[in-house]
Amino acid sequence: MLVSWEWLSDYVDLTIDHEEMATRWALTGLNHESTELVEGVPVIDLEVTSNRGDCLGHIGIAREAAVLLSQTLRIPQPAPIESGRDAADQLQISNRYVDGCPRYIGRLIRGVKVGPSPEWLQKRLRAIGVKSINNVVDATNYVMFECGQPLHAFDFSQIRGGQIIIRRAEPKESFVAIDHKTYQLDPDMVVIADSERAVALGGVMGGVDSEVTDQTVDVLLEAADFIPLAIRRTARKLKLHSPASHRYERRVDSQQLDWASKRCCELILKIAGGELQKGMVDTGEKPFAAPEIYLRVDRIIKVLGIEVPWSTTLDILKRLGCSVIDGGANGTATILPPSYRMDLTREIDLIEEVARIYGYDKIPEDAVVPMVASARRPKDTMMQTVRNVCCGFGFSETMTPSLIGKTPASTISPWSDIAPLSTMVPLLEGASQLRRSLVPSLLASRLHNQQQSNKDVHLFETSNVYLPVASGLPKEQFHLGALGGDDLREIVGLFEEVVSRVCGADLLEKEIQREVVSWPFLQPESGVQWTLDGHVLAWAGVVSRSIVDGMKLDASMGVGELNLDRLLTRAREVPRLQGIVPFPVVDRDLNLIVDESLRWLELEQAVKSAAGPLCVGIAFQEIYRDTKKDGEGKKRMLFSLQLQSATETLTSQQADEVIQRVVGRCKEQFGATLLA
Repeated sequence: MLVSWEWLSDYVDLTIDHEEMATRWALTGLNHESTELVEGVPVIDLEVTSNRGDCLGHIGIAREAAVLLSQTLRIPQPAPIESGRDAADQLQISNRYVDGCPRYIGRLIRGVKVGPSPEWLQKRLRAIGVKSINNVVDATNYVMFECGQPLHAFDFSQIRGGQIIIRRAEPKESFVAIDHKTYQLDPDMVVIADSERAVALGGVMGGVDSEVTDQTVDVLLEAADFIPLAIRRTARKLKLHSPASHRYERRVDSQQLDWASKRCCELILKIAGGELQKGMVDTGEKPFAAPEIYLRVDRIIKVLGIEVPWSTTLDILKRLGCSVIDGGANGTATILPPSYRMDLTREIDLIEEVARIYGYDKIPEDAVVPMVASARRPKDTMMQTVRNVCCGFGFSETMTPSLIGKTPASTISPWSDIAPLSTMVPLLEGASQLRRSLVPSLLASRLHNQQQSNKDVHLFETSNVYLPVASGLPKEQFHLGALGGDDLREIVGLFEEVVSRVCGADLLEKEIQREVVSWPFLQPESGVQWTLDGHVLAWAGVVSRSIVDGMKLDASMGVGELNLDRLLTRAREVPRLQGIVPFPVVDRDLNLIVDESLRWLELEQAVKSAAGPLCVGIAFQEIYRDTKKDGEGKKRMLFSLQLQSATETLTSQQADEVIQRVVGRCKEQFGATLLA
């Protein structure tokens, strides 16, 4: 923001020189970039942060100076003389896009004489690097740099039908701006149109068809409030930034619209003549209402570490434009910020204002500020364990967007059957759906690696999925997603280790139930699901051939997801160490002939139940088929048992008894035969 020292003196008595003033601004949040002399006038370049849109005009900067110098701020009170007919009888304004333009004011001046601006006006604009156009356009620029409110003047004779319509742009609508370049618009952009075509790109730039020229006689003056997001999107997409868009992106004071409009009309009448028509046409929503904020003196002391006199605190806030609505005598007060300070919404914001005006230099270096040592959240502890396990298993972490495109993998949704939520304006090309599972994102990452000739990849991601509900916002769940090779045991083993490390082996062995599931996005007979406390905890399976072929992947792969939110409810904050059992482990291998339809999961559960507490481990080894010896529909399952006692060394007889119970249970339940 370029500030003319001469211009600034119109609003406040500057009792110190510009160098000292620049230093004081810098110490209170307006960084001093440089100072230059332009035609003998000091021009100061100040860095204005994005939350201080009120300082994008000379009056805003003067207000800061008045507070720092304890001077009175002088703001002009415009009172342009109105005559002629009512503006509402000559001009119609229809706001069809209130979400993009909450308020729009139009005033009409007839009979102006467009020509060069007076020298004093040109000089002030030149000082801040603005080229003089003509007296009408210069008046709009002058007021914008005076108060921070952008304005726009139309040649009213070019407004067809005497009608202004604020609307969304049509898809691929063409617009020729005053820079004589043609831009293609989209429906997220705000357009100011007449009865036939667009005449301005709201909040960014006017159109060439309605610009004020030497032939202009009647002027329509616009003062509007546009939503920052709409202006920011438009300016960035079209690469069309302007002083007006810069201010709208940082929000303008909606309660200042009428003042700015009157001020500009008064200036136009003074330097260009004409007749201001009676009244104005005002359309849109009510001006922004600032929230009331409760302020406590003890909170100021705790935050700053020093005691600022309560009377000084209230005086600073009043000079900044705040109103003290209630209290003030007992160390508490209800404060109402001014409409131009939209960044003041919380108690801490007011404390910051008090600190910067009172002076950071008055806070000693050894000021005692109560501090509380931060502690890691249980989730942070769990996540460190999860990442350590995944990386230890040889998996690489990915970070992918929450939006996915419509691909064969987008149908993967074991957590919800409701259709995914879609965005109207995808932030990524082709990505328009909020993912219901992490697996589609992992498959897309796998495909990208494959295209880069990096085929041997194991991936994991920890992020949110978004599960639609019947009404309202989606349910967000924090998941661990994993993608491995064609051996599903990699995923199952990874999840088992994560659960064991986070919650303990007892939860894994005694409370989690496993069951086989069948989903169309998995290969037949490959799906497994874990439940805990009656809710799904995790699932795993091998991706179906239809998805592999549809995405042009070169191989099948195991995938799975683990609900970390649910796992966190059973997490151990402090791992419990177990003593080392001094007695040896007895290993026994069993090779059973069973039916082809028998699943390992069923056999494992039966073996654990029969083996009893002496069984400390069971490990699957392999499956072998020999139809000549065993017959059709049979297979051999080889697995190992680890037996151990915590109180004594097991004898061969004790181990044999356990094995006999296991073999007997398998024979009784599955008709299994022990291979000698």
